[in-house]
Amino acid sequence: MLYILLRTTTSLTAISYALMSSITAHAQNGHQETPHDEIIVTGSPLSATTGESLVGVSVIGGEELASNLAGSLGETLKNVPGLSSTFFGPGASRPIIRGQGGDRIRILDNGIGSIDASSASPDHATSVEPAMATRIEIIRGSALLRYGSSASGGVINVIDGRIPDRVPDEKIKGAARVGFSSVDDGYEGSLGADFTLAEFGNGNLVGHLDASYRNTNDYSIPSFAESAVLRATEEQAGDDHEQAQDVLENSAARSRAISGGVSWIGQTGLVGLAVRNLDSEYGIPGGHADDAGEEEGGVTVKLKQTRIDGVSRIEIGGLFETLNFNGGYADYEHREIEPDGAIGTIFANKGYELRAELVQAERGNWQAAYGGQLRQRDFSAIGEEAFVPPTRSTQIGLFTFHALNIGDWHLEAGGRYEHNKHENDTASITRKFDSFSISTGLDFHITDTTRIGGTLFRTSRAPTSEELFSNGPHLATNQFEIGDLSLGNETATGGEASIRFRKGRTHASFNVFSTNYEDYIFERATGAEQDGLPEFRFSAADTVFKGFEFEAGAMLATINGFDVLVDGSVDFVDANLSTDGSALPRIPPLGITVGVELENDNWRFRAELDHSTKQDDLATGELPTQSYSLVNVQTSYKINDTLTVRGSINNMFDQDARQHTSFLKDVVPLPGRNFKMSLSAKF
Repeated sequence: MLYILLRTTTSLTAISYALMSSITAHAQNGHQETPHDEIIVTGSPLSATTGESLVGVSVIGGEELASNLAGSLGETLKNVPGLSSTFFGPGASRPIIRGQGGDRIRILDNGIGSIDASSASPDHATSVEPAMATRIEIIRGSALLRYGSSASGGVINVIDGRIPDRVPDEKIKGAARVGFSSVDDGYEGSLGADFTLAEFGNGNLVGHLDASYRNTNDYSIPSFAESAVLRATEEQAGDDHEQAQDVLENSAARSRAISGGVSWIGQTGLVGLAVRNLDSEYGIPGGHADDAGEEEGGVTVKLKQTRIDGVSRIEIGGLFETLNFNGGYADYEHREIEPDGAIGTIFANKGYELRAELVQAERGNWQAAYGGQLRQRDFSAIGEEAFVPPTRSTQIGLFTFHALNIGDWHLEAGGRYEHNKHENDTASITRKFDSFSISTGLDFHITDTTRIGGTLFRTSRAPTSEELFSNGPHLATNQFEIGDLSLGNETATGGEASIRFRKGRTHASFNVFSTNYEDYIFERATGAEQDGLPEFRFSAADTVFKGFEFEAGAMLATINGFDVLVDGSVDFVDANLSTDGSALPRIPPLGITVGVELENDNWRFRAELDHSTKQDDLATGELPTQSYSLVNVQTSYKINDTLTVRGSINNMFDQDARQHTSFLKDVVPLPGRNFKMSLSAKF
């Protein structure tokens, strides 16, 4: 199956290359200038653009981010090629990259980890709010040694500018947004501003304030909450309980965030500090069965986090160009409230992360950087769902990056040493892990518009405290989870190859990847039960992940003052055990997106088809997920240089759609038809 898809997609790439080369002349005559490559700050401490990246990279910002903004990070990004989401209801939806989630995906908040409990369970929302984001960088692949073993599947960095890094060109500069949605009677608002406080020394003091609020009710669904496959299974078993439909109970959500920051910005450096407070509350739809087999439902999560971040950048000159320092500290609490108002479980996480990087001055064609990273978290869970004992985890990492440019060739290499320690004081157990990771990549510019490249890597990830010490019922996933103290490092060896074309507003890219894991850690169904729940044990086995992403876009013509653009993407991942070829759980199926846009200086219209194929390559205990096709339309009108109004209809034909990557996909469908309106202003 994969071989056929790769052959088909490779042919599509060649056809697209020829087609786009022939229509490039149209792209030079549009209303917009040829886009310049954006600097990406996430992948390497060495400045690089999106066009120079050796791995799959996407930067979401501007109109694209504003039009696709959702209440959670996972839902905001799930249509990016290679991405999907956990979708544990609208309140908790974490991104998945190439079938990888949990601790293999690092969610960064302005370059520092989210310092929450979102990787511990899919019902735990990430503390990173997309509402105030100015851009989001997504780096796909395993060659991300800068952020450690927990970035083995990729990195998502949400950049919101709450620590100002530039002096505004006016005394005060900001933006505001209000929005409404029909499917959940939701409303939201956000406001942020940068302002010059004073001149200080040879620089300026710049302040920042922002706030956001979102409130939604239970959302409407096209039909039954339970999938047709699950209902048929229950009918065969003689279960004729009443089926919920039309509205998904306990799917309401609310969040409030406020932050402030100040920076000194001078000619030779920057020093900044910011504080943010997040307060969120959301329901967990789907319900849980009590001891009598009746649905409890109604579990609500109350999440709070106070976070302090600091950053400094000093231009030191001489052998080394700059010294960069980032740090963050957070106090996080997550309370699960039972239907009767009692507190079921309290998850707490106090932690910090520090990273320092020394960037070497360019010496001929050679660039280099050296850095260190320190992370610590004190994680605890108290209550009936305390399936993980209190644990202190510490990570120390040392890394280096090197880049060499020789004509049209670009070579990169990096290495990382990491030490991880988990201390379980309850059982007086300490586990320590040492690991080394390396990566290298090569890029060649065939022409000014076309380049090919590839990476090879060997990375090592230490097991998490959840994978080692879990021992108890986890009602959110309907599993009794048991860790394994004998687990060792998980090692990934693989590569990625890419070909990219860009000329004006015409572009195409194709990435193909394959990763072999030794001792890949995952939850395996044992077939036994404990406390009325199926037993799942964390275990290690050799696995293979392979797949591709293809995306392309072009401007076809200009008609009556409107540029006509088309774009499309295809992504696929296949993940199986090496021993018997059986599938791993919750792997996304083949996804296809096709879009058409019309735009001029003031108007933008977009129609999009989002198709997901049926997933019937299943792990033990999984039910198949039916295919779906969603039609979404968007429009925006720039009233003037200050005001823009936007409208959209998502799932226009009210289709029943379920994401195979979700634990709850058979009881929690995606929202039905949704009309959205928003008004944004710049000042």
